[in-house]
Amino acid sequence: MRKEIVTRYENNPILTRDDVPYKVETVHNAGVARFGGRYMMLFRSHLDSGRSIIGLAESADGFDFKVRSEPFMVPSKEGVFAEYEEYGVEDPRITFLEGAYYITYSAYSRHGVRIGLAKTMDFESVERVSFITQADYRNTVIFPEKINGRYVKLDRPHSDISPWSIWISFSNDLIHWGDSRVVMKPVTYHWDEMKIGPGAPPIRTDKGWLNIYHGVFPTMDGCVYRLGVALHELDDPAKIIAVGDRWILQPQDPWEITGYVHNVVFSCAAVAEDDGTVKIYWGGADKVMCAGTAVIDELVDFCLEDSRPPM
Repeated sequence: MRKEIVTRYENNPILTRDDVPYKVETVHNAGVARFGGRYMMLFRSHLDSGRSIIGLAESADGFDFKVRSEPFMVPSKEGVFAEYEEYGVEDPRITFLEGAYYITYSAYSRHGVRIGLAKTMDFESVERVSFITQADYRNTVIFPEKINGRYVKLDRPHSDISPWSIWISFSNDLIHWGDSRVVMKPVTYHWDEMKIGPGAPPIRTDKGWLNIYHGVFPTMDGCVYRLGVALHELDDPAKIIAVGDRWILQPQDPWEITGYVHNVVFSCAAVAEDDGTVKIYWGGADKVMCAGTAVIDELVDFCLEDSRPPM
């Protein structure tokens, strides 16, 4: 039997709506980062209106989380942010960059969905910086360092012409982005054939930037969301060295198979540890939060040993 490359935490799910001290219907799609010796989780929750907010939970070990008494981000009521966050804020990713924790999140409104950029220094207060895409974009992750003097992000624009694919963009100031190009596309009749998108912010390794992404396959019973890995060149992340041909994680446990949206594992966070392992966090069926561990070198080898072209 093939060894699983991701080891699920034995006490999954690690966070559910029952752990939240205010009324929510779901807990899922969370960004996670280390801060002050603790793990900080920004998780998405549906309200019973169907719209989403972002809560905060913290943990000493990265598995046992306690939720704070109030949400961390709710749709803004002021200025341009109010107009474009009217329907909710969703799916945060966290990147520690130049002394600050930058948060990318999906902002929904009557105008569509676009990506907002916020930052926090202490996970007590949050400052909205700018919107960094037009409509319709999702799944934006920012690299944790400048590359060749510029900031770099991956995201997934919506398109009805080409399968939903991963694009790269560059910036001098984190606000204005350009030099965009497509770097990775789904493969026909493959586990990610319908659409792909960045998951966790990329992790630097000796052999390249490790990109944990999600892929979607359409079935007669709806879509299945799984996780895969790709490896980007360190000095030019627009070039992809390898894409693992097989998925690393698929819906398996009951809370991943059945929930708000069935058959989903969806990651917005992976925390690299000093011992060479990585904690991977994923939403299960858009209802609960789960976690697992993997060895970073094994994920890299998984890309290199059984790879497919990026496009």
